[in-house]
Amino acid sequence: MIPELGLFCLILALCIAVLQATIPLVGASYQDSRWMSFARPASWGQLTFITFSFACLAYSLLMDDFSVAYVANNSNSLLPWYYKFSAVWAAHEGSLLLWVLILSFWMSAVSLNANRLPENMLARVLAVMSMISFGFLLLLITTSNPFSRLLINTPTEGQDLNPLLQHIGLIFHPPILYTGYVGFSVAFAFAIAALLEGRLDGAWARWSRPWTLTAWAFLGMGITLGSWWAYAELGWGSWWFWDPVENASFMPWLVGAALIHSLVATEKRGTFKSWTVLLAIAAFSLSLLGTFLVRSGVLTSVHAFASDPARGIFVLTFLLIVIGGSLALFAFRAPTLKSHIQFSILSRETLLLINNLLLVVAAGTILLGTVYPLILDALTGTKLSVGPPYFNLMFVPTMALLMLAVSIGVFTQWKNTPTYKLTRLFKPILIISILVAIVIATLQKKFHFSVVMCVLLTSIVVLAGIRDILDKTRHKGLLKGITGLNSSYWSMQLAHLGFAVCALGAVMATTGSAEREARMMPGSTVELEGYYFKFEGTHQSQGPNYISDQGVVRVLRDDQEVAVLHPEKRIYQSRQTVMTEAGIQAGIIRDYFVALGEPLGGGAWAVRVQIKPFVRWIWFGALLMALGGLLAASSGRYRMKQRFQIIKNRILGTVS
Repeated sequence: MIPELGLFCLILALCIAVLQATIPLVGASYQDSRWMSFARPASWGQLTFITFSFACLAYSLLMDDFSVAYVANNSNSLLPWYYKFSAVWAAHEGSLLLWVLILSFWMSAVSLNANRLPENMLARVLAVMSMISFGFLLLLITTSNPFSRLLINTPTEGQDLNPLLQHIGLIFHPPILYTGYVGFSVAFAFAIAALLEGRLDGAWARWSRPWTLTAWAFLGMGITLGSWWAYAELGWGSWWFWDPVENASFMPWLVGAALIHSLVATEKRGTFKSWTVLLAIAAFSLSLLGTFLVRSGVLTSVHAFASDPARGIFVLTFLLIVIGGSLALFAFRAPTLKSHIQFSILSRETLLLINNLLLVVAAGTILLGTVYPLILDALTGTKLSVGPPYFNLMFVPTMALLMLAVSIGVFTQWKNTPTYKLTRLFKPILIISILVAIVIATLQKKFHFSVVMCVLLTSIVVLAGIRDILDKTRHKGLLKGITGLNSSYWSMQLAHLGFAVCALGAVMATTGSAEREARMMPGSTVELEGYYFKFEGTHQSQGPNYISDQGVVRVLRDDQEVAVLHPEKRIYQSRQTVMTEAGIQAGIIRDYFVALGEPLGGGAWAVRVQIKPFVRWIWFGALLMALGGLLAASSGRYRMKQRFQIIKNRILGTVS
């Protein structure tokens, strides 16, 4: 009965989505307040029914109801309860349910924080979001029903959750990643609503910006968690593989970063209107493209969910409708999107435009490397593999130019920046950074040009930020000046610092990693980079649904123990799947990483030992960028609350 209730609630949500996608839109066209007012309660209705449906699936998993096909395929009675609950989004049908649930949360959040929005704008925004909700609810009900039953041959036990997913990363990574993915639908809806209304001034950019920042920050955190999860779980010791599914989430993040900067220019100066709208459309379209790649079966990846062509065709059709309809509307409104703002080459507008172009070029090169092999295979049957050499060659120089542009952009002003002022501010930073790079080059045991260049660019970014802070606070005193700077400014500084830290960590981890594979007997030792890894053998342990051979490896330096690692080789009982769990000792400067290979008999094992310098800086820098985005978004929400309080006080004053 519970699964049937869950499906019934999805059908009710679909019906509400149809009404919400039409009635408020018609009401906005005819300026009918009664019809427009339907949008807000309808969004709450969708949230209520989808949440109940989600709870029904979670209940079925927790109660081991193996008559539900999704539960039988993705759970097991021995599975810990927290993995049973996380299994809600561990496979295609459940993850799609999470997708529409998060979309309903975004819709409700917009409706609850919309007191400052014109009624017709709010109606159009919620109607556009409901069209998206309708598309995915229809996909969920028709091709991806998570509540389908196995009433004739109900199994007594489930197949268990995929062992690759039995990690703490499953609990946090997909919900956070989807929050960012789906969040770009808000920016998309605002852009489409502004096009429908024909009002593309700074107001819509101001309304859209906090939502875009929040979505971008969550997507960044989701990507970061995914990188850490792959590093810890797959046993390969790498933090990024340029996997097509990884690329699918990275592309909208890059375009989202460009959109955030473009929204600033549109809000502050009324320029880049066309560019901003296109970026909003592109960011959400790339999110849909990622959904298609993951769920269509065109990719073979450890991250891919499904291989049903019917689902892929549905998502591809929906993607084409969204992109085609959006671009057609954009072309229709193009004559109204012209900006007549004048600015010089040395201005903040120019640097923002350069930043945006570099981010879009980076996303474009990743898109080409990801999609071109698929298109070539579909048209000619030719198999082509595009790997890290292509992506690194195309992506790294673009990011280097972006770091330089970010540093210069800090010192520019709107409309025009005097050349002498920019030279005076930037020259000492460049000199100091060159000296730092020279020092690093002389200290290297093995010269790496990429490390020297990255240190140079990182120094420029960090010193430019420090110099800008000092310039803005020197006339007020450091403490008073710092507290006087608004949160938007600090969010920018935090994001730029995170970018520099992340880039430095990526280059150092890539160039400085050391690895060695060896046959190790209990008591044997392997040397790597001056560290000695002593293997002390293995012992068996019993997990909740697996049996493990757990090793003990001690890491020594100058006869001093610096770490004890416990790599594992697990056999999951239900699927009889063998999994490697790496032993990792995390550190600020370096990670020690050990993975067990195959047993070689007589107590010997194939063992891979690695040293990963500065790998944690990658994730720390990425989280700093996300924190900067959330700080800027919270600033926007504070302004919204402040304005609402002003309006409320005025109304109360009038009544009294």
